[in-house]
Amino acid sequence: MNPSDLSRYLSDLIREKINLSVMIWGPPGIGKSSIVAQVAKNSQMDVIDVRLSQLSPTDLRGLPVPERNESGEGISSWFPPEFLPRVGQGILFLDELNMAPPSMQGVAQQLILDRRIGSYTVPEGWYVWAAGNRKEDRSAVFDMPAPLANRFLHLDVTSDLEAFKSYAIANEISERIIAFLSFRPDLLLKIDPARPSWPSPRSWFMAARLLKADLAIAPAIGEPAAAEFIGFLQVYDSIPDIKSIMQGSGSSIKPPKELSALYATVIGLALTVRTAKEAVNAFQWLLVATTREWQRLFVQDMLRSTTALGKQGVVAAAIKQEPKLQEFFEDYKQLLLAT
Repeated sequence: MNPSDLSRYLSDLIREKINLSVMIWGPPGIGKSSIVAQVAKNSQMDVIDVRLSQLSPTDLRGLPVPERNESGEGISSWFPPEFLPRVGQGILFLDELNMAPPSMQGVAQQLILDRRIGSYTVPEGWYVWAAGNRKEDRSAVFDMPAPLANRFLHLDVTSDLEAFKSYAIANEISERIIAFLSFRPDLLLKIDPARPSWPSPRSWFMAARLLKADLAIAPAIGEPAAAEFIGFLQVYDSIPDIKSIMQGSGSSIKPPKELSALYATVIGLALTVRTAKEAVNAFQWLLVATTREWQRLFVQDMLRSTTALGKQGVVAAAIKQEPKLQEFFEDYKQLLLAT
């Protein structure tokens, strides 16, 4: 499933109050922990993110403390760690589960299967979810014991450009990055075992912050991807005058012949539209200058952008002004509903 599918599935589990343990599998940098955090926020729940690979068994089980019972016999009690939930409702998220050594997984297994460890019990309103990377992602992982694996719902999440674009637009990531990845979708996630930095959804968000500060982005996404992006920016700076097109003065403006420049132009228009008139003018120019495929790309990303800005009325008003836009929406209704 893609990140959007994962988010919906997890939200449905909470809505239906299905308190089963979940294991989320996926490559590093895809945003597993961010999705869980967003689901918790949307559900008005707390989330406790525990990185198991960074803990020892006693960090999770707690420390033994000597005591005496009513008969005066010496016993030991386990004092659980302060980060485990005591009250309320939320998600106890055990991240990097299969990167933890077997001894640590054994302790975590008690928490996951029995919802208790030592004298500690997970409160009724808390969900226990976990996540880990796959062996094929070249991660240093341990095999999960069969009894532990059999108690999970297993959800496999993969990188997805459309889901990334929706999230990126909503979080005001530079349209230059969105346009570049639309042109080179294979660089959304490309693990490079020979380099410490490589492109992933997470590292592209890091790159966006560096780009905004006019700093080199290679430390985030690696030299090869950064070199391609810099080359793309040179093309991006030479695209047609988007402002003139949206103002209705684009009849004499020809579409770029270079594929990368055309991607930059179409996405630049989609993410810049703020009024119904601008949307109509941009769409009318695309009807003359481009094919159906580019028009669809424009409408999809314009819909994402206006939705993220809370300006859904822009699209509705544009449809009233442009019958062909209405026709386009009817043809691609199912596709747009899934956007």
